[in-house]
Amino acid sequence: MHDIRAIRENPEAFDRDLERRGLAPLSAELIALDDARKGAVSAAQAAQERRNALSKEIGAAKKAKDEVRATELMAEVARLKEEAPALEAAQTEAARILDERLAAIPNRPKEDVPLGADEHGNVEYRRFDASRERLAQGRQHFELGEAIGLMDFEAAAKLSGSRFVVLKGQLARLERALGQFMLDLHTGEHGYTEVVPPVLVRDEAMFGTAQLPKFRDDQFAAGDGFWLIPTAEVPLTNLVRENILAEDELPLRFTALTPCFRAEAGAAGRDTRGMLRQHQFNKVELVSITAPEKSAEEHERMLACAEAVLKKLDLTYRVMTLCTGDMGFASQKTYDIEVWVPGQQTYREISSCSVCGDFQARRMNARYRAKEGRAVNFVHTLNGSGVAVGRALIAVMENYQNPDGSVTIPSVLQPYMGGLNRIEGPNT
Repeated sequence: MHDIRAIRENPEAFDRDLERRGLAPLSAELIALDDARKGAVSAAQAAQERRNALSKEIGAAKKAKDEVRATELMAEVARLKEEAPALEAAQTEAARILDERLAAIPNRPKEDVPLGADEHGNVEYRRFDASRERLAQGRQHFELGEAIGLMDFEAAAKLSGSRFVVLKGQLARLERALGQFMLDLHTGEHGYTEVVPPVLVRDEAMFGTAQLPKFRDDQFAAGDGFWLIPTAEVPLTNLVRENILAEDELPLRFTALTPCFRAEAGAAGRDTRGMLRQHQFNKVELVSITAPEKSAEEHERMLACAEAVLKKLDLTYRVMTLCTGDMGFASQKTYDIEVWVPGQQTYREISSCSVCGDFQARRMNARYRAKEGRAVNFVHTLNGSGVAVGRALIAVMENYQNPDGSVTIPSVLQPYMGGLNRIEGPNT
């Protein structure tokens, strides 16, 4: 959510930022809506002030035994009282229109975000090469999984339709191992607090992190006013909703392993084979709540925490800084981590780490009280995948595949696999 006062103070800067996002200037429209809101507020206040003044005049008229004047004044008070609900409704409606318009506008990109229209404008930030030789070719994860009988898309389709999978045996255990490994890493070495949040949330939570109202079609409604979470970012970030934190409490760092649910409304025809783009998947999420002056530093820290997962798995990856035309609605700046997948001979996204500034905090009314001056300000929020578990499974399977179709288990995961070092088939 944007601050209309900041827009009024510097409309040219606001429009320049929107232009970098590929949007037309909006400051004049928003200021006009705010003027209408202010006008409605002023009209309601003026009517109330007039009523208060008339009440005093009525008392004076009655004290002077001027019943004619008192009757005239009381008639005007009655008229103003009748008009009050309409004035209040106009005030509420003007505020609603402005808020809805502000809520539909994406966040302003930071100055150092590269300019671009789509993913072709993204810029490589850095990369990491695994110690093992990169496979020049290899089978895709679904070919490997189906060949060993532990990845079943047909059974999933009978249960739920397309974009689902049934994992069995040691592949199911390997996915569980990946999630547990990530949680242990982020809580034990990176200082995040593990949370088990609800996976059903209400409208207010989805609005707070900006999934609603703009991206309603991408979500799964669960009935009775609930939504299935598309990411644990939603409940974790909303933990500070409508709170005023002490500055000493910051930063707050949360992590959670949850199932995530996405309708993939705009993904028709893309990644229809395999596990890359599914309606249900598991992900370890990272969320930070910081003071404004610390958020840029926290963004780099969060990125390093997500990268540590892939480094310990010894997977080749690169970090991309997303351009203005490719980053998410709520983001000021986003890094994507893309892992090498030999089956496709390309890099695919496995984590996205974003700093949102006070954009989400304004929607949630999440604030903190400064130590000096005691001023109350909005917090900054950050979120990132630490990382997507299903995509990590894909990366491990494809990068650790062997010529005979088996999959070697990375050393850091073997303790979570009961010492097993290789997956060879359904009976292992």
